[in-house]
Amino acid sequence: MQLDWQNLFLEMHPGFFERPYIAGLPESKIYEEMALPLARFSPDALSIPVPEGISFGFYQGDRTRLLQAVREVDGPWVALFTPETRVYCAMAGDEIASFCMMENMGVHQGVSFAGPGCVGTVPAFRRQGIGLKMIQRATSILKDEGYDISYIHYTGVAPWYARLGYETVLHWNKNGFLPAAPNRA
Repeated sequence: MQLDWQNLFLEMHPGFFERPYIAGLPESKIYEEMALPLARFSPDALSIPVPEGISFGFYQGDRTRLLQAVREVDGPWVALFTPETRVYCAMAGDEIASFCMMENMGVHQGVSFAGPGCVGTVPAFRRQGIGLKMIQRATSILKDEGYDISYIHYTGVAPWYARLGYETVLHWNKNGFLPAAPNRA
């Protein structure tokens, strides 16, 4: 599948590089766009152990609790979690351990896109495999729902997603696209 990733990005995110919060980023900060063709995704390819008692599913609980968990990870994201947002979570009992939006990104260049967004793990639950396992399960759901590509927008943790098979398709900074994989030294 040959896609024009730069044009796809600009179609999906018009005016992105003119947004004040993007223009305000440090020039040295580099981000990635990542994609995973779901036809080749195997949810069993990577074994990710998580602590006992962790469960996964679409969030059905109190919105206030969800927004508190989001606030603990990244306060400005709270505004993005509207009542209509489809949210997938990892739960430790009745506590939210990790969360992500499950976004339908539409059809572009004849290909259907969806992906996890605003992925976060509450500080008390980090470094236990919970977030990665949640994204593995969310990606599997997107495959089951029939999407062609799972797409990660605006990340600075590409190696983390790469463990599941996501590949970087674009690098960018506040000034726009970068021509090749940058040196992160």
